[in-house]
Amino acid sequence: MPYQYPELTPEQKKELSDITHLVMALGKGILAADESPGSIAKWPQSIGTGNKEENRRFYRQLLLTADGRVNPCMGGQKADHGRPFPQVIKSKGALLKREWFPLAGTNGETITQGLDGLSERCAQYKKDGADFAKWRCPSPSWKMPTHCKVLAAVYKALSYHHIYLEGTLLKPNMVTPGQACTQKFPHEEIAMVTVTALCHNSSPAVPGITFLSGALSEEEASISLNAINKCPLLKPWASALKAWGGKKENKKVVQEEHIKRALANSLASQGKYTPSGQAGAAASESLVISNHAY
Repeated sequence: MPYQYPELTPEQKKELSDITHLVMALGKGILAADESPGSIAKWPQSIGTGNKEENRRFYRQLLLTADGRVNPCMGGQKADHGRPFPQVIKSKGALLKREWFPLAGTNGETITQGLDGLSERCAQYKKDGADFAKWRCPSPSWKMPTHCKVLAAVYKALSYHHIYLEGTLLKPNMVTPGQACTQKFPHEEIAMVTVTALCHNSSPAVPGITFLSGALSEEEASISLNAINKCPLLKPWASALKAWGGKKENKKVVQEEHIKRALANSLASQGKYTPSGQAGAAASESLVISNHAY
């Protein structure tokens, strides 16, 4: 198939590869703090504060200005002193997709707007200082084996379009029980089926895989991430909101909660996390939002 755009130069390939390896550095990950106003709307409501731009800006500032124990990596708005978050932090990222709409003739499938104009937006984000970006499209999860089918189709399409896989990362959900399932499964079993699905349907050329927490609580996600990294299968790829409560005087408490979770996930990404049993109520709550419209 002919390229729609010029093939990447060796220098561009090296830059992309270097960025993916920086993101996947041992014990590090991605802080997803780029939610749209619609996606983040229910968070302020859960603590009794309004979904206002200033509240969203200040909460992100709390996360991104925590002390040196954590290395945040996303940005957008400005801190109190007027310095843009992309300058406050070293690594930057952007979400490229737009809205999702039902795909005609399918049983609940969606299509993501934004492919038209994608090249121009990428160029502008790069000019603004972003080093990596994310593209996503949800898939209905009531059919099995969703993970396997979607992953296989995605990598087939990427290969068909000559995508430089060494300059990409995959960010899937873990393979977990359905939202309506009442049965609890061991974290080790979640890890085993997750790694199995990825081994069968992703490419070893991809430098690393980062995970969404999905419907798991913060603590459950950390424990499952730890189990994934301890899984004996071959892997060829490398609660702050509640504490804030909308009150600026809670800044230190929020940042301590954020650092605690970041350090837990850092250990979990190496298979070294040991739950203390003192995660707190907020960290034990499920993060799923039923029937959420992104």
